[in-house]
Amino acid sequence: MRVHFIAIGGSAMHNLAIALHKKGYQVSGSDDEVFEPSKSRLKSYGLLPEKEGWFTENITSELDAVILGMHARLDNPELIRAQELGLKIFSYPEYLYEQTKDKIRVVIGGSHGKTTITSMIMHVFRFNRIEFDYMVGAQLEGFDTMVSLTEEARIAVFEGDEYLSSPIDPRPKFHLYFPNIALLSGIAWDHINVFPTFPFYVEQFQIFTGLIQSNGSLIYFGNDENLEQLAAKSRVDIKKFPYLSHQSVIENGITYLLAGNKKIRLQIFGDHNLQNISGAQLVCRQLGLSDEQFYSAIAEFKGASRRLEVLAETENCVVFNDFAHSPSKLKATTEAVKKQFPERKLVAVLELHTFSSLKKEFLTQYKNSMDAADLAIVYFNPHTIEHKKLEPITEQQVAEAFDSPGLMVSTNSDQLFAFLKTQDWENTNLLLMTSGNFSGKNLKELAKDLI
Repeated sequence: MRVHFIAIGGSAMHNLAIALHKKGYQVSGSDDEVFEPSKSRLKSYGLLPEKEGWFTENITSELDAVILGMHARLDNPELIRAQELGLKIFSYPEYLYEQTKDKIRVVIGGSHGKTTITSMIMHVFRFNRIEFDYMVGAQLEGFDTMVSLTEEARIAVFEGDEYLSSPIDPRPKFHLYFPNIALLSGIAWDHINVFPTFPFYVEQFQIFTGLIQSNGSLIYFGNDENLEQLAAKSRVDIKKFPYLSHQSVIENGITYLLAGNKKIRLQIFGDHNLQNISGAQLVCRQLGLSDEQFYSAIAEFKGASRRLEVLAETENCVVFNDFAHSPSKLKATTEAVKKQFPERKLVAVLELHTFSSLKKEFLTQYKNSMDAADLAIVYFNPHTIEHKKLEPITEQQVAEAFDSPGLMVSTNSDQLFAFLKTQDWENTNLLLMTSGNFSGKNLKELAKDLI
């Protein structure tokens, strides 16, 4: 098979390219810019384009498929050439389905927790030496790539993102996987540039439940009112399994699962992760794994990259880095750290970086989301707002929207990090939350400098 990637440098795209290369496909690709770590990884497999840019000579009738990334535009010359030649053009999720349509597909969706739940299931399968295909939105310890596709595996586990599929396909990605087993972790408004109203956003999840295969399963968080309604409206042939947080106890800063008369020590913590564990366990049960197999594996799970990742720690201070950026993720993560270390002061720092988070109309969704922190700080870069062509916001608007006592707002990352270095970190934890990097800061170096 000969496959060409238009916009091969993307996080998801380059992983799929590597996965197909490993499967024995002849892979080529192009992009107008390729950043790290995609650049080094593509180069190590001989897949890095010789020069940046779009070249119509890359597109020939000999190609079996063209895979189109979100970074490409509608007027991309390679896309236009592929359309002229009548080639098969797939979005990223369409091609994943094409590769796994004869397998049992497990799709993990929801506004939060989907990367972690997918990672948990992958870890449990790997721990128990079960073959499976996968796609996940973060790099995991023990996995070379974020995508794997094989001939042998009978199960495929996918993280189901609700964002759009490609420039020529406005359907949410998770509408294209047609799961046999689906999990929804919760619904909290996100991606308002694509889903401008909450009802329209919820509708995408309703459509997703309607795409579950005949006699399939829907696993969902039972304390989410929207999910309860969706489950009630779903087809009668679908089996429904609601879940809540797994029973647990915290002792000396360590979380233990309670299972009968057993206590299973975890390396992760937080109510949101106890919910994630319950959901992952139900998926594994549906696929034939015993609770004993699940618990033995989950005790070794260290979490996904940038999900409460420990950057540095001492006996009385931990610096965490987390991908949290939406209101629901921010609230859950902040509360989790405070609950795990109630005797320590918590400094929580958020970077507003995504389109939704920087939009003035969306800011009010963050009300009281950082109240669990002893000191809450919100940072945003006005140049990022300008680059995204959004209406400017002010520090006062941000402070009023969050409505947290003593909240600090900063628009200068140098000044912000200089301030953090003046603080006393004795018996204090620092939680850094961003989908970016605080305008180019090396967070690991900062963490080591602080403590």
